[in-house]
Amino acid sequence: MKTYNLSAQPRTNLGKKATKELRNNGLIPVVMNGGELVDLPFAGKLTDGQQVIEIGNNKGIITTNLTVKVEDVRKLIYTPEIFAINLDVNGVKTSAILKDIQFHPVKDEILHIDLLEVTDKKPVTVEVPVKLEGHAEGVKAGGKLSLSMKKIKVNAIYSAIPEKVVINVDSLGLGKTIQIGDLHFEGLELMNAKNAVVCAVQLTRAARGAAATADAK
Repeated sequence: MKTYNLSAQPRTNLGKKATKELRNNGLIPVVMNGGELVDLPFAGKLTDGQQVIEIGNNKGIITTNLTVKVEDVRKLIYTPEIFAINLDVNGVKTSAILKDIQFHPVKDEILHIDLLEVTDKKPVTVEVPVKLEGHAEGVKAGGKLSLSMKKIKVNAIYSAIPEKVVINVDSLGLGKTIQIGDLHFEGLELMNAKNAVVCAVQLTRAARGAAATADAK
């Protein structure tokens, strides 16, 4: 997975008025989840922007409220690629991935970003782009190759997640499909339904005609 360097600042004022002012100044509010699991009541020390969110059973998880500049995240967001983010908050370095983005319902404006803190000890689930390679047998026979899933959901240690998953279609015949259950990638757990179709070679009108002609002989 490629890396992306991003600087952020702690956000301590969480009110609606303060959030609106941030956006007017070209900043985006960010919440980084996936922090340390702690016992409640919490007796430790939090840094600027951190807060403890109760998750039940006298447990809480530390989240961090941040701001980033709009221009600093354009190449992170407006791309089909996925990145491991090298996050710098006042000199403190953290690894994270992009979890969710909230856009304005009318304008193409980023309202909010969710990041997920990651480590080499805890697997995460992300969607990885699919790339097909090869020349399918079914296409040679007149069929048309179609990609049904542009991304596959995988679970793995973030450092083991590839930029894309590559699927070879050389042996894919006419009218045949490749499903999630047919795939295996070292170190990745595939999270989509096993019968979900990733790609297929569809029977075209020309191929039907050729098949009918062959059967008539």
